[in-house]
Amino acid sequence: MSKGDPHLRKFVDRLSKKMERDALIQKTTDELREFLQVDRVVLYYFYSEWQGQVTFESLSAKKLSILGSTGPDECFNGEYAAMYLAGRVRAIPNIEAESIHECHRNSLRYLGVKANLVVPILTSAKLWGLLIAHHCQDVRPWLNSDIEMMQKGANAIANSPAVRDS
Repeated sequence: MSKGDPHLRKFVDRLSKKMERDALIQKTTDELREFLQVDRVVLYYFYSEWQGQVTFESLSAKKLSILGSTGPDECFNGEYAAMYLAGRVRAIPNIEAESIHECHRNSLRYLGVKANLVVPILTSAKLWGLLIAHHCQDVRPWLNSDIEMMQKGANAIANSPAVRDS
């Protein structure tokens, strides 16, 4: 293959965009975890309609890793997707006291979560993923500044060319 080969150039461009996207997502999750002072910030990516997995995470301790987790897909359906597609932000200060579906509560318990903050990553009217902060040490009231920072992070990811054009 020559340097001018269009297939090679296309491959290198795709690889470059993916590396830029990955670096942005990791930087964003790291900065959010630091700002929020939480145990874990993850990106839950939808690889098909309402099925996804944790593809990125920032952790306060390695033992908190849930990388690759698929979550309870049976809990996340078109009704929830529509709410997040409309921009829903879900801030749960105490998973035990919140009115949530029992399978969702059990999933959060399994992951060791005490407080949960979820913000959608939206691209051209598509729900690309969810940016999620988990506090595992204790319950936690979420501040408006916490929510705003998560939304800024989700928007930065959504507006990156590698995500926006995917």
